[in-house]
Amino acid sequence: MHARQDPPADTAARLAALRAELAGRGLAGFVVPRADEHQGEFVPPRAERLAWLTGFTGSAGLAIVLADRAAIFVDGRYTLQLRAQADPNQFLFRHITDEPPDRWLAETLKPGEKLGFDPWLHTVDGAAKLAAACAKAGAVLEPCADNPLDAAWPEQPAPPLAPVVPHPLAHAGKSAQDKRKELAAELTEAKADVAVLTLPDSIAWLLNIRGGDVAHTPLALGFALLYAGGQVDLFMDPRKLDAEVTAHLGNEVMVDDPADFGPALDALGQAGKTVRLDPVTAAAAIEARLAAAGAQVQRGADPCALPKACKNETELDGARAAHRRDGAALTRFLAWLAQEAPKGKLSELEAADRLAAFRGEDAELRDLSFDTIAGAGPNGAIVHYRVDAASNRRLEPGSLFLIDSGAQYPDGTTDVTRTIAVGAPTAEMRDRFTRVLKGHIALATARFPKGTTGSQLDTLARRPLWEAGLDYDHGTGHGVGSYLGVHEGPQRISKLPSKVALKPGMICSNEPGYYKAGAYGIRIENLVAVRPADGMAEAEKEMYAFETLTLAPIDRALVDTEIMTADEIAWLDAYHARVRETIGPLVDEETRNWLEDATAALA
Repeated sequence: MHARQDPPADTAARLAALRAELAGRGLAGFVVPRADEHQGEFVPPRAERLAWLTGFTGSAGLAIVLADRAAIFVDGRYTLQLRAQADPNQFLFRHITDEPPDRWLAETLKPGEKLGFDPWLHTVDGAAKLAAACAKAGAVLEPCADNPLDAAWPEQPAPPLAPVVPHPLAHAGKSAQDKRKELAAELTEAKADVAVLTLPDSIAWLLNIRGGDVAHTPLALGFALLYAGGQVDLFMDPRKLDAEVTAHLGNEVMVDDPADFGPALDALGQAGKTVRLDPVTAAAAIEARLAAAGAQVQRGADPCALPKACKNETELDGARAAHRRDGAALTRFLAWLAQEAPKGKLSELEAADRLAAFRGEDAELRDLSFDTIAGAGPNGAIVHYRVDAASNRRLEPGSLFLIDSGAQYPDGTTDVTRTIAVGAPTAEMRDRFTRVLKGHIALATARFPKGTTGSQLDTLARRPLWEAGLDYDHGTGHGVGSYLGVHEGPQRISKLPSKVALKPGMICSNEPGYYKAGAYGIRIENLVAVRPADGMAEAEKEMYAFETLTLAPIDRALVDTEIMTADEIAWLDAYHARVRETIGPLVDEETRNWLEDATAALA
């Protein structure tokens, strides 16, 4: 579990400063999301407003500060972390699903009160929910021209200025010019004059550029306008772009100062243009400004989202190469772990650092794709656990160790989880692990018709657990980018309904799990790519299947063959043979010898 950490020493003072600012503006309260203007998973230090105010550093959450009370809302991944990091004397702690902010607001606000919000930090859809909650209470949601928290934060960091670099065609597989032309044709067909791009990963993909403005994802923060003629206006600090990048962008991409973005929206409205905007991801401020200026707002999906998700053959080849190198680093780590863990002296932090060091020997490594989750024993049951000095545990004999990690390489993004038995596992551990494995195999071997969504496949991974009255509370799979976000839409494999069908080229994770609170966690995660199904000449429909990209041993000590079918055993043996043949030549002799045993056939 997360050990208790002291919240910021001046939490009360920071709250008081914010409340004084709100009072001066005639506001009864203010909403503080964990978000920036681009709604990314990772945000720059300047946008860490929630962490500055509350001490809570999770990647998702929301605080609402009123004159006489304040509350923080997080989902189930972060309830333990919230208790460890924030001050219960200053904030109420709420589960965002069981006690959502809109319900709390409807019950807490008083008639006539004004609740402030920064319209750049809330999506169109998100702001609509807040407005509806205020209306229920007879209150009003009031957009702020500038963020009052920023006025109370005296040492707020400056915006990031990491250099932008070209993403070469050898990795992208398609030129930015071709991408712009294809999307421009789609806008024309949809009778839209221009699309507003607010997601930095969409801009990165479209223009074949990468940056370093946030941790773990190679993004350059900015906005863009894509016109139906194929031209792009890129609103990004010009100090990030050198002559090489400017030449790479070409004459049809105009670079403008970020301060010019608002006036450009005004100009679109004044010209009566039809503007495509994604209400799920775009800031409410953008739609409001367009509408006020007279634009015809066409709500629709970000035009980059789907083509970005469907990797081309160059990107898929890059992913395969990245996973081979990454698999070699992970295999070296697992071999080392097999030697060190049984001694009972190894800590979570030491293990995570050692894995990072193995990856770091690859000259192609650019960053980890997220902070490594290294959970020993009961810490493994915390789905989004982050080890720190206070929570650090040793890997004890008779326990399980869950390590979820990934890396960023120019040719691909990786994400892999392995669960390792330290010493002899119990019969229950082996049963639970094997059920997770059976679900993993069921999804890995699925064949499905064109038009199938991830939500239709999710049950396959859960059935072996359901048969024993067990389940897990996270999605089974998320999309993954190509040297972009380790969590990428629009596809997913989840209980949650999805309207997005799985298409060839999409990369998803396959990660069922099981978590026994206070005891251990289990997850087995490989990345898979959607491809046409082989050997189905008699099929009456176009059929798809998954290609497993991740290459690393699965702990055979945790496999109970008594509850596996012959086909499941054959799958694991074939997978391990592929790991052995592919990774063996890439590692040292000592690791290779360990790998031979770790991937030996079960049958």
